[in-house]
Amino acid sequence: MTIDRFIRALKHRLPESRLTTDPVRCFALGTDASFYRLTPQLVVAVETEAELSFLLIQAQLCQVPVTFRAAGTSLSGQAVTDSVLVVLTDQWRGCRIDPLGERVHLQPDLIGADVNHRLKPFGRKIGPDPASISSCKMGGIVANNASGMCCGTRHNSYHTLAGMRVVLADGSIVDSRDPLSIAEFRSSHGCFLDKLSQLSADLKANTALTERVRHKYRLKNTTGYGLNALLDFDDPIDILTHLMVGSEGTLGFISEVSLNTVPDWPHRASIMIGFDDLHLCAQAVTSLRSCPVDAVELLDRRAIESVAHMPGLPDFARQLPPEGGMLLVDVRSEVADALSGHCDQVMAALERFPQGWRSTGFTRDSMQIAQYWNLRKGTFPAVGAMRATGTTAIIEDVAFPVERLAEGVAALQALFDRHGYTEAIIFGHALEGNLHFVFTQGFEELSEIARYDAFMQDIAEVVTGVLGGSLKAEHGTGRNMAPFVAKEWGEDAYGLMKRIKQVFDPAGILNPGVILNDDPKAHIQHLKALPAADPIVDTCIECGFCEPVCPSRDLTLTPRQRITLYRELQRQSRNEGVNPLWQQAFNYQGIDTCAATGLCELRCPVGINTGELVLTLRQRNNHRYDRLARFMGRHFATLATLTRGALWTAQGLQRLAGAQRLERYSLSMRRLSGGRTPLWPAATPGSARPVHAPTRLTRPTDLDTVVYWAACVTQAMGPALGDGRQPIPAAALSVLRKAGLAVVVPQPTRGLCCGQPFHSKGHVEVAEQQRRELVDELWEVSSGGRFPVLSDTSPCSLRVRAQAEERGIQFYDSVDFIDRFLLDRLVIQPEAGRVAVHTTCSVQKQGIEASFQRVLNAVTPHWVQPEGMACCGFAGDKGFTQPELNASSLRHLAGSVGDCLYGISTSRTCEIGLSQHSGLTYFSLFEVLDRQSDHTQ
Repeated sequence: MTIDRFIRALKHRLPESRLTTDPVRCFALGTDASFYRLTPQLVVAVETEAELSFLLIQAQLCQVPVTFRAAGTSLSGQAVTDSVLVVLTDQWRGCRIDPLGERVHLQPDLIGADVNHRLKPFGRKIGPDPASISSCKMGGIVANNASGMCCGTRHNSYHTLAGMRVVLADGSIVDSRDPLSIAEFRSSHGCFLDKLSQLSADLKANTALTERVRHKYRLKNTTGYGLNALLDFDDPIDILTHLMVGSEGTLGFISEVSLNTVPDWPHRASIMIGFDDLHLCAQAVTSLRSCPVDAVELLDRRAIESVAHMPGLPDFARQLPPEGGMLLVDVRSEVADALSGHCDQVMAALERFPQGWRSTGFTRDSMQIAQYWNLRKGTFPAVGAMRATGTTAIIEDVAFPVERLAEGVAALQALFDRHGYTEAIIFGHALEGNLHFVFTQGFEELSEIARYDAFMQDIAEVVTGVLGGSLKAEHGTGRNMAPFVAKEWGEDAYGLMKRIKQVFDPAGILNPGVILNDDPKAHIQHLKALPAADPIVDTCIECGFCEPVCPSRDLTLTPRQRITLYRELQRQSRNEGVNPLWQQAFNYQGIDTCAATGLCELRCPVGINTGELVLTLRQRNNHRYDRLARFMGRHFATLATLTRGALWTAQGLQRLAGAQRLERYSLSMRRLSGGRTPLWPAATPGSARPVHAPTRLTRPTDLDTVVYWAACVTQAMGPALGDGRQPIPAAALSVLRKAGLAVVVPQPTRGLCCGQPFHSKGHVEVAEQQRRELVDELWEVSSGGRFPVLSDTSPCSLRVRAQAEERGIQFYDSVDFIDRFLLDRLVIQPEAGRVAVHTTCSVQKQGIEASFQRVLNAVTPHWVQPEGMACCGFAGDKGFTQPELNASSLRHLAGSVGDCLYGISTSRTCEIGLSQHSGLTYFSLFEVLDRQSDHTQ
């Protein structure tokens, strides 16, 4: 087979660890956000441009199709294949910013939001702003010509392109920013460039087609290849690079791109405007085009209903008639005074319509603006979350001439009713005539597939034939619209596109079936099944938004891939029976190496915590240990004492053998045992003395009193060998005394636990009992909630917080306690040097990041937080039992914090792994505050 020959050729150049043929891994890695399912035979992780060039040469020789994948957030089937899938290692994340920030040079594996974060100090951002910008990567953004809510057509990838480095199908490389590279390419590929020039000349000679192309690109349009490149440029190098924009991996690989950035104005105001009639709404959009607005978003009545449960929706929106709609307008400016003028112009434009509308008025309040835009962003998730199990949420993307926007909305609503999509909603970027519509669709029955096919045929006819619009405005052509490209563009333009494909990829090996596909039924083939698996995850739409924050994403599976595999296992169990090799692989990749921190929930548009599913599965797998767990829970104080004894013994062995040597011994033992024994890192702490809780009489009238609950982990784990730390409770008590606070400690300290160790192993009942006992004790010792309660460990705070607050307890993590009660009571000498910071998952999930930043700004103002490390992966005891998870998550940490004095975190176990993999010592927030503060003011 050609694929076997191809694999043999790659093994001569690439390590086998980067060639995946295992069917379980290929199934998981082959998933993207679209509603298509193709499983690659081979997944190749390429690390360098030279490797990619070699791969493409071999693919040509072996006639093996190749598909490139960035983040896999594309919606139209651009990034799935049943042949070879090429993914990128994290060596493709280079970023260079010109001195003034007006141009940025990017490799394809960088996430778009991370680029904007780096540009923020310059007051700049990239032009494209897709809704998936926090997850999608630059390779996909450019290859799909992404735009978004604010960028329109003038700031999309095509119009902000400043240069590009491309690897073509024959393995050759050209860099349009390098004169030497251009000269070499002209010499070696003169015939190639001549053909591009001829294509340009042929189009310009066809007056009717030229006018059609220019008309089509006055709208947002990503259907087919960018024929405007043949008109906009004369130099074939420029034509080449601009044809690559929006080519969806069918013409070559973009290994680096340079984009002109746009201003990111700091002053902002938003307004919501309701209209009784969509025609009036569309007329208002036309009027607003002449105003200095940044974005105008439209929601039809059904879209408004889908987010009626969310905060921020004005009352008048709930009272709009069925034919009504709403606009969300955003205005930005470099200076505050100019913003007022912009708002006045918008209101003047609206006042031309004497009746039939009402508004909230402009607000500059950031919280209110966030609520407005969360409503807009919540429309797609709202439909996705409410869909029936087994169906998928499909989001499509069309554009109309703005003057025909109301007709377009009415036509779409009529098609929804005709084909039975009564749940469908419409929203979109009205300023550009760009509308998205979302509906739910099942593909289990032939009748459902036929319904979808008939609907798409009607959509194509109405959008392109009747209203002169675009079938794809910003989501890319993909597989879903490939059969309709000829219908939209006409045979002359379609023939030109085929010639473009032939010039770039004569063998047809690059992403075949995408953009151009002569099969009229290609859009209803290889449809993805979403079988019921578990109510916790059944609403997953496999968008991939969760992936950037998952610590196991480069080791085993992401949350999306865990759900994908679990769904397949459930399908197998109902049909042919579960393949034992698949189940074995899932046990390790899906369950054992999941940190179960739940950060994925914060990124998920439908609020799924994949960790909850994993904990449920652990509960099933570990039920045979329930009796032991109950015994340990009943005797937790004894267990804590034994833990301290074990840590004391281990540190004694470290003193005798050396901490590094003991780590190597434990690693060797782990290898010999097949991973059954734990790793003992050199940064493992020694034992700590438990907090002594003297009897103290308190009265409800006492002032300046705090209840300090020291978590069991801080009472068990003291300093590591030679790290210069002090026990966290000692530091906390010292700071509280400096602040002049009286401290009350719960009784008995050693037997209280939030239950997290049991919960993470799936022993839910024991964990819940532990938590109840703790909350009861905190209620008593806080005098029925009279005194605030301080927790010194963020994961434990997260575990207890909601239940404590339900009981009326004033409960605080160390982060928000310091922010609220201590900063004003202490004289702080800020740390002068750079300090590394890790914001734990539990701080993020408690929503106290702003408090954390205020504390850091006061104590260590020169703090830095490395990108791409949302979770450290230590996950309680995973750093001991699955150390590869911690190592994978933090593999770049040392290189990111090399110039820092030390680190800060708020979880004692996380600090072990952070210290281990950074070369620094990570301290608790209380330890640093104790060192940098002097006395009560």
